[in-house]
Amino acid sequence: MISRKVAVIGAGAAGLVASRELLREGHEVVVFERSDRLGGTWVYDPNVDSDPLGLDPSRTIIHSSLYDSLRTNLPRETMGFRDYPFVAKVNDGRDPRRFPHHSEVLHYLEDFANHFELIELIRFETEVIYAGLLEEERELKNSWVVKSRKKGEVGNSSVAHEVFDAVVVCSGHYTHPNIAEIPGIEAWPGKQLHSHNYCVPEPFSGQVVLIIGNSVSAEDISKEISIVAKEVHVASRSTMDALLTKRFVYDNMWLHSMVKSAHEDGTIVFSDGSLIPVDVIVHCTGYKYYFPFLEINNIVTVDDSSVGPLYKHIFPPMLAPMLSFIGIPFWALPFPIFELQSKWVAGVLSGRCSLPSEQQMIKDVKAFYLELEAAAFPKCYTHRLAEKQYDYSDWLAAESGCQPWEEWRKQMLKEHVSNYLTRPETYRDEWEDEYSILQAQEDFCQYSPRKFCGHGKEA
Repeated sequence: MISRKVAVIGAGAAGLVASRELLREGHEVVVFERSDRLGGTWVYDPNVDSDPLGLDPSRTIIHSSLYDSLRTNLPRETMGFRDYPFVAKVNDGRDPRRFPHHSEVLHYLEDFANHFELIELIRFETEVIYAGLLEEERELKNSWVVKSRKKGEVGNSSVAHEVFDAVVVCSGHYTHPNIAEIPGIEAWPGKQLHSHNYCVPEPFSGQVVLIIGNSVSAEDISKEISIVAKEVHVASRSTMDALLTKRFVYDNMWLHSMVKSAHEDGTIVFSDGSLIPVDVIVHCTGYKYYFPFLEINNIVTVDDSSVGPLYKHIFPPMLAPMLSFIGIPFWALPFPIFELQSKWVAGVLSGRCSLPSEQQMIKDVKAFYLELEAAAFPKCYTHRLAEKQYDYSDWLAAESGCQPWEEWRKQMLKEHVSNYLTRPETYRDEWEDEYSILQAQEDFCQYSPRKFCGHGKEA
C-alpha cells in the first residue's frame, strides 16, 4: 500500500468524507477551507453577495446558497454516510423531522467530523489560490504545488507554498451563479437577483415577481414568495402549459413558457407571445462549475455546466490519479455518492484499486459524450445522474471493493420521487410506506457507531 501526501480543497460534505477515506487508506491529508467553519454550502449566511446577480468578478462573495427556511428535499435516512447514519435527535433543540431544516444537516456534518477526528486536518480561513504541477516534475504529473493564503493576509510574502503528491478538489459548485440570457434586459428597469442571493421573502412584499427556472429551489422560493407578493410568475423551458396556467393551490401564481424578451416599459414577453409587467426577476437557473485556482494548461476545461474530460466524473485521464474531483454529479444522492467516489479515489492513490490506461479512459469518456449526443441530451446534462445513479453507485462500489448501496436506500429514494410527484405540496411531511424505513432502522443499528433505540433515534 502506498501512502501519499494529499491536498483536499474544501471542507464541505465532499471534503470531509474524502479526507476520512484517504485517512483510512493510510494517506497524509491536509484540508484547505477558506471559511471559518466546516460544512461548505450547508453553512447558512444571511448576508448576500455585493452583486445580487453574481456577475461582477470583484464582488464580495458569500459561499452559502441556502435560504433561511430551506429544508432538505431528500429523506434524512437516504442522505447519511454508510457507517454514520443521519439519525433524528430529539435533544438539544435538534430537528427530528424526516426532511429536516438545513441547520440539522450542518449539525450532522459537524458530528461526523468530530467523530472521525477530522477537525485537526482542516486549515480554516485558508484559501487555495493556486494548484498546479510542480514545474521540474511536470512530465511525471505526480507532484503538485499548492499555494494558499490565510484570511486577511496580503502580498506575495503571505502566500504559503507546499508540495503534495495528489490534489482532490471538493470545492463544490453552488457559489457562482448561472444567469438566464434575456434579450433587452439592459433596458428593463426592474431588479434582478440569483437564487444564490435569496434569503427571506419579505423584500418581495406587494411586488410582481418572475421566477426563472423550475427546479426544487425555484419551486420552494416561488411558494414562499407567493405568501407576500402581489403575483408570482414562473417561467421555464420545461413548462409546457399554456398562458396563465394556475400552479398548484396558489391563487397568485402562474406558470409560463420561457422568457423571450424584456422591455424598457417593465414588461416581460414570453415565447408564446404573452406579456406581463414585472418588478423583480429571480434567476433560479443553477450554477457554474468554477475552479479558478487550478492551473493545468487546459487539460481539463470548464464550460459552465460541464467539466471535462473526466473519467467517471472524477479523474482527468491525462492527470489521473493525482488530480481528482469529488461531487461533480448532480440529481443524485449527494453524500452517499461522495462517499463511494472518495473510497475509489483513496484506493486508487494507495494502489489497492486500479485505473485503466490513459488511452482507455479517454476512449471511455468519448463514448460517454457520444452517448449523450445520441440521446439528444444538452451539454448541461453531462453530469446529471438521475436514474443512472444506481448503476453508477454500484459500479463505484465494485471498483472500490465495498458493498453497494443498501436496497432499502435505493427503494426509499424511488418511493420519495413517487411521493414528491404525487403530493408536491406535502411530500416532506407525509410518508405512507414503512418497509424502507424499517430496513433503514436495521442498518442504523448494524452500522452506527452509537446505540440507537427501535425508532432509529439516538437513545
